[in-house]
Amino acid sequence: MSVSRISAIRATPVTVPLEATILHSNGAHWGRFVRTIVEVETDDGYVGLGEMGGGGEDAARAFAALADYLRGHDVFRLEAMRYAICNPTASLYNNRTQLHAALEFACLDVMGQKLGVPVHALLGGKLRDAVEFASYLFFRYGDAASGVDEVRTPEQLVAHAGALKREHGFRVHKLKGGVYPPAHELACYRAIAQAFPGDRFRYDPNSALSLADAIDFGRAIEDLRNDYFEDPVWGMPQLARLKEFVRLPTATNTVVVNFEQLASNIRSPAVDVILLDTTFWGGIRPCIKAAGVCETMGLGVAVHSSGELGIQLATMLHLGAVLPNLGYAADAHYHHLQDDVIVGGKMPYRNGAIAVPDAPGLGVALDRDRLARYHELFCERGGYAYDRDPGRPGWYPLIPNHDWADPAVSLAPSMV
Repeated sequence: MSVSRISAIRATPVTVPLEATILHSNGAHWGRFVRTIVEVETDDGYVGLGEMGGGGEDAARAFAALADYLRGHDVFRLEAMRYAICNPTASLYNNRTQLHAALEFACLDVMGQKLGVPVHALLGGKLRDAVEFASYLFFRYGDAASGVDEVRTPEQLVAHAGALKREHGFRVHKLKGGVYPPAHELACYRAIAQAFPGDRFRYDPNSALSLADAIDFGRAIEDLRNDYFEDPVWGMPQLARLKEFVRLPTATNTVVVNFEQLASNIRSPAVDVILLDTTFWGGIRPCIKAAGVCETMGLGVAVHSSGELGIQLATMLHLGAVLPNLGYAADAHYHHLQDDVIVGGKMPYRNGAIAVPDAPGLGVALDRDRLARYHELFCERGGYAYDRDPGRPGWYPLIPNHDWADPAVSLAPSMV
């Protein structure tokens, strides 16, 4: 078999609209997701696809800088590429982990195309044909022009969760918190659990709670069908301390995102479920390695969402398909998007799950018209993946006992 060598790397930042402005502890996703689409072309005519969160023009320049560095590299030599990009010295001066992830996705895509097999076949073979997802509920602003309703109260949240359940079939519901006072979000969370008693639930305030608030919140939901308590406080010491007071599994996508941190968590247990993100961990293969460690050491794993379009979603599906110890529904922001950059538009949910692609490679293809349209939108609107929230002008995340926004006040500025 002939060698496929990298001949060019192209990075295209895009802005894809969301259905609404969704809120989180650090501000808002202000009506769109910013992603960087990566194409790796080989000298024998293959084009592999990758994706990276945010980055915009800075990411495009970073990939351009790596193009000369990687030109001529054999796409099958993934370990050599990982060490070339993420060796300790390079990583010390340049945060290259997510750059590597996008390039690994693309190389695996080329390998699958060339061999005529899906990526999951390169990773050991799929164990499931579809991956289940959670509903991923956000508080959000309404917009009269588009007809999108706000989500602020328990009643509005239940109505929104019910609509998503009817449309997509979700049986697991995740509430993104850290927006309103803990007592209000507790009422919202319990309202969802009461409305859907046969389903499962998880809560993620993005580490915005004080330890005291997290203890109160955790104790108040111990009677519910919880998957886990995700990043209620910041850092492994506080998470470990929380476990002394609350009888819930803890989960994180923030403080265990590499193997050194995983080792620390095993030596001093703080987190029970590791949320594997194909970008944060530097690719699909590092996630599989981490899942193997977790299986050996008795830790749970789930698949984390970092705001994916269809290319990264495909990597999440291939990852979820091959993990024997995947015990939870995956996260995805995907249903909040209005569109995608792949041929055919957004992948459909069936009974709360998305089918694992079986076409060669990642199993998705770029829609060039959509790519051009959303690159133009990026150029018009700029490249910020996260925004300060003008509805909370005095907001400082991760400061315990800060001045929380008042949920009794309806804050509904027009979407940008």
